[in-house]
Amino acid sequence: MALPQSAYKDREFLAVIGDEDSVTGILLAGVGHVTDPPDSQKNYLVVDQKTDTATIEGAFDSFTKKRKDIAIVLINQHIADKIRGRVDSYTEAFPSVLEIPSKDHPYDPDKDSVMKRVRKLFGE
Repeated sequence: MALPQSAYKDREFLAVIGDEDSVTGILLAGVGHVTDPPDSQKNYLVVDQKTDTATIEGAFDSFTKKRKDIAIVLINQHIADKIRGRVDSYTEAFPSVLEIPSKDHPYDPDKDSVMKRVRKLFGE
């Protein structure tokens, strides 16, 4: 069953949760956006060794639950592993959550929540 147009018509931005190289590459592609003041929310989060799990979870929740202008959330797979329970339990169609590789961490389809659902759908 298709979703009504009202579920996605205002979703026009990508959001990124990733390491510095991934976020920089996405921003150089022209995806960066900051909402109007006074809150001025960014559509990205740069994660490094000092970033705590609560900050990552807060950004993920903001992009998936609070912001209604985000269509797709890109997250580095090694960062998604830090909040794996939250990523795996997310089942909404919009915004879509896609796990991407990073320069130092290769993609593992066995960890990807979308691939897990696809395998389950096909009975594997």
